[in-house]
Amino acid sequence: MSALALLLAARGHTVSGSDITQSKTLEQLVVRGIQVFYTQRKENIFEICEQSKEAPLIVVTSAIPSNNPELETAKNSRLEIWHRSDLLKNLIENQSSIAIAGTHGKTTTSTFITMLLEYLEQDPTSIIGGIIPCYSSNSHAGKGKLLIAEADESDGSLTKFKPQLGIITNIELDHVDHYSNIEELINTMKIYANNCKFVLGNYDCKTIKRNIKASAWWSIQQNKGVDFAGIPIKQDGNKTIAEFYEKGILIGTFILHVPGLHNLSNTVAAIATCRMQGISFTEIKKHISKLKTPSRRFEFKGSWKGRQIIDDYAHHPTEISTTIETAKLMLNKSKHPFNSIPRSLLVIFQPHRYTRTEKLMNELAKALTKSERIILTPIYSANEIPIPEINSHKLSKIIQSLNPGSFIKVANDLDDLIALINKFSLKDDLILSMGAGDISSLWERLNSNQNATVLNKNLAA
Repeated sequence: MSALALLLAARGHTVSGSDITQSKTLEQLVVRGIQVFYTQRKENIFEICEQSKEAPLIVVTSAIPSNNPELETAKNSRLEIWHRSDLLKNLIENQSSIAIAGTHGKTTTSTFITMLLEYLEQDPTSIIGGIIPCYSSNSHAGKGKLLIAEADESDGSLTKFKPQLGIITNIELDHVDHYSNIEELINTMKIYANNCKFVLGNYDCKTIKRNIKASAWWSIQQNKGVDFAGIPIKQDGNKTIAEFYEKGILIGTFILHVPGLHNLSNTVAAIATCRMQGISFTEIKKHISKLKTPSRRFEFKGSWKGRQIIDDYAHHPTEISTTIETAKLMLNKSKHPFNSIPRSLLVIFQPHRYTRTEKLMNELAKALTKSERIILTPIYSANEIPIPEINSHKLSKIIQSLNPGSFIKVANDLDDLIALINKFSLKDDLILSMGAGDISSLWERLNSNQNATVLNKNLAA
């Protein structure tokens, strides 16, 4: 929603909005001249109507309940109401567009495509779910011909989109509050794919290969039988070196300074997208080394008491497993992005949503066994009603049954988490925090706690 607000404001529209939780994102909106209400009351709608000569268009997300005071007032006032996806649909259809969908990697792939096109002087318009490093924003109102949009499958609304090029990174069951089984998600993706003029699919995902008719395929596992391939020839904690193929023919090599094979796949999708726009690989290659992941995608936050802190959005079992494996590439190795060599791994995980935790409990536990040391936080509800007996203590017991030798603690809350990290983390730890909730505040909390400790010592002295 913030990306859409920023784009519309940049294009000259008057934009207002509300959120009941204050954040840095809202502060950025205010700086850009967007009116922000920090409450959601019917009076907000009246005030907006009084300020405007024309009736405002009301845009809502799936997270807004039908009894929301602003929404009820908008309905009673007979104002035009759009779902967020209707607005994005309108933007996609009014510009040559590229939409990126998939269970994992769509934010990073969208970011990589945007950054390459920006460095290639294409000046794309972008609407993405993460902060794009070259813009320090999740939105950019470009003057070029292309629009890059992240197509979120969480509520099924991406079936409205009709982009010129649709990209599908992978398909796995997630968002179990909306999809009861994988078949429902596959059907949604089929509709999305059928709406796209061209489809670029990940050949390494068996579910896509079996169910989606792609116009072109990419792979990082094979160079035969696909249109684009990036085959890794060397990787460490700092970079991946890969050979790039088109229809089985070696075109050249490139260096990616972002670790992990999943990021290699995201990069190959971005390169393939640029090639489908007619841009030469020689020109693309000049800028691949500049790629950086969006915020909260294996983001190095800094050093804390000799520990290196990484923050990641991973909350699905596959994402968790992949992120832990990426972290392990950096342990006891000379090649790493940190201030000192990390010697051991401590994983902090915040389960996201009761429905997801209940449905994927065993898969979450199996993914977390890739780490020998784990601290769990309580489940982040995302406004869901708690489900009896679904909690982090149950997840902890399953992990211990799968890996009896593991060290695992369960925090009572985020304050208790800080205490557990202080007590049980080791110097030269790589602390990897994962989750889609307020675990994102861990870095700030750690530093606030450290400052408070220093202050208390000074007062005692």
